[in-house]
Amino acid sequence: MKNRFLLLALSLFLAGVGAIEAQSNKISFEEYDLDNGLHVILHQDKSTPIVTVSVMYHVGSKNENPELTGFAHFFEHLMFEGTANIPRGEYSNYVERAGGTLNANTSTDRTYYYEIMPSNQLEMGLWLESERMLHAKVDEIGIKTQKQVVTEEMKQTVDSRPYGTLIEEITKRAFKEHPYQWRVLGAADHIFAAKDQDFVDFYNQFYVPNNAVLVIAGDIEYDNAKQMISKYFNEIPKGKKEIYRPNIVEKPLGGEVRDTIFDNVQLPLIAQAYRTPAIGTDDYYAVSMLNTLLSSGQSSRMYKSLVDEQQKALQAGSFAFPYEDPSLALTYALPNMGVDCGDLEAAIDAEVAKVRNELISEREFQKLRNQVENSFVQSNVKLANRAENLATNYTYFNNTDLINTELDKYLAVTREDIKRVANQYYTKDNRVVLYYLPKSQQN
Repeated sequence: MKNRFLLLALSLFLAGVGAIEAQSNKISFEEYDLDNGLHVILHQDKSTPIVTVSVMYHVGSKNENPELTGFAHFFEHLMFEGTANIPRGEYSNYVERAGGTLNANTSTDRTYYYEIMPSNQLEMGLWLESERMLHAKVDEIGIKTQKQVVTEEMKQTVDSRPYGTLIEEITKRAFKEHPYQWRVLGAADHIFAAKDQDFVDFYNQFYVPNNAVLVIAGDIEYDNAKQMISKYFNEIPKGKKEIYRPNIVEKPLGGEVRDTIFDNVQLPLIAQAYRTPAIGTDDYYAVSMLNTLLSSGQSSRMYKSLVDEQQKALQAGSFAFPYEDPSLALTYALPNMGVDCGDLEAAIDAEVAKVRNELISEREFQKLRNQVENSFVQSNVKLANRAENLATNYTYFNNTDLINTELDKYLAVTREDIKRVANQYYTKDNRVVLYYLPKSQQN
């Protein structure tokens, strides 16, 4: 038994040393602005002959016209159509023939495009991204094609998927004025009703260098990369239109919002969404750690209590939405066979109440800090993730070095902070509660 404790202590010590070493290896980068407003971030890593070329545009679903939602996601697709110098349908082929991969994604707050290529193809990656920033094909053929593609994706990923409308149903009840109230995919009727000129106007407003950050990460030489960037991006003109940034502050929810959704599901689901602070605020880090405490892994509080001990839930979880503006944290659970939804909800509330009423133990707090530290370090292991994190930190906070310092913000959270945010935000008058039930239960 003594030897087992010694081995455990040794393993914990070595794990701690590894985390400290990972922290001490700061991610180096250079950054600067072009005259047209494009922000450039360069990160050198010669461990593999690979380079990530990425562009993040500071536009997401929250920047859309309420009558024309879904444009940010629509452009995620449209920007692969081609450009004035790239034939229609050939954009992806350039990357794949060079042995690379590419993709894009859209959120409420930004749109991100990237290529991962052999480092000797850096110039091609820069040319491709400059092409769609300067003169993408925003024309009748591409728009018509992508209208069909995007609306079909809505059917497959949301409307036809069990619980696929959960986030939409939550957000439209949690937000009364803020554009977070509509889903990132938008509304199909808005996309079909939009005119070609509406898409051209969106492109001209948001897809401009002064609304973007270019990140190159990998096997590069700084001077050579800078020369190529100058060659392909210097002459792109700065956007002339004012970039729309919503500045909407939601009023208090004013009391618990409860509703029931009857859907094509086999199992009920209980969801509770609490309004919480924006990413990057001190309270966001405390809320994030609270969610880790509740639901990170099978030893977390919710899983251990609801799934293992009480056997009231098949699955339970909790997470915070990483939105640029004040947003939400969601707890959810699927009841076990024969368990009443009300009983399961009461059990969820009891776990949250424990955090509100009692300080977590020092031992559990240290475990929580270790989990957060490990997760943070792991988030920067892959080169592609590093590139995205660099872009995000500049886009949201104008602080690229947050990639090296953000962990300090998590580790500055105290046990008292976790209890405080639980009492401040995890209250019944600050939440939306939804029951997702099978249609067969509808009267």
